Amino acid sequence: MTDLLYQTDAYLKEFSAVVTAADSETRAIVLDRSAFYPGGGGQPCDFGTLEIGGVTYSVEKVKKQGDDVHHFLGGSESLPLINSAARGTLDWVRRHQLMRTHTAMHILCGTVFRDYGAKVTGGDMEPLKGRMDFEFETMRGELVHEIEAAINAEVQKGREIRVKILPREEAFQIPDLIRTKINLLPEGILQVRTVEIAGLDLQADGGTHVANTSEVGKIKVADYKSKGAINKRIYVEIE
Repeated sequence: MTDLLYQTDAYLKEFSAVVTAADSETRAIVLDRSAFYPGGGGQPCDFGTLEIGGVTYSVEKVKKQGDDVHHFLGGSESLPLINSAARGTLDWVRRHQLMRTHTAMHILCGTVFRDYGAKVTGGDMEPLKGRMDFEFETMRGELVHEIEAAINAEVQKGREIRVKILPREEAFQIPDLIRTKINLLPEGILQVRTVEIAGLDLQADGGTHVANTSEVGKIKVADYKSKGAINKRIYVEIE
């Protein structure tokens, strides 16, 4: 089982670990602990490097499989031996951009839910841009401008972001914890990680976020589209 360091410290740029498994066919290794986010919930995985036995490997993909995080290595060097010491370094520019973007998406989600009661039906992101689908019957330019002004007001309020890991039963006593149309949390998950934007939003979420909304930057609504009778898509960019 990989200890998921990013769950409790999203600002960890470097970390030490030990190799616990290696697959020469896929060029993937497993570590006992990792700060690399493996992707999920619309947030892409982290990139970076692993220094092991004097060799610096590029981490080109990260994926969670069961309880383990698999780090897929570039290059042609031989894979490290089991029990080798490793030093991981994140591509921090990319990670921090994704943190800002992910928090921006929660600001959007929380604001739209608070002001219009619309739930999320889907979403995706990449560094400094993303899209989110909501249960809206109609979407017009005036409404989009209202939403843009409201979400930037929340950025400027400098709201604290708080992360907790709660027992499943306790977490699901929180009203509206799941903001998506479908509950995506498998029954087997016994602990639920929650991300709270103080005074605005509280959701079950496994991704990485900044510590305060003021760190996000200006959010621009770049476009909006109808994706169905009650499904409207909002595209945002982070400046």
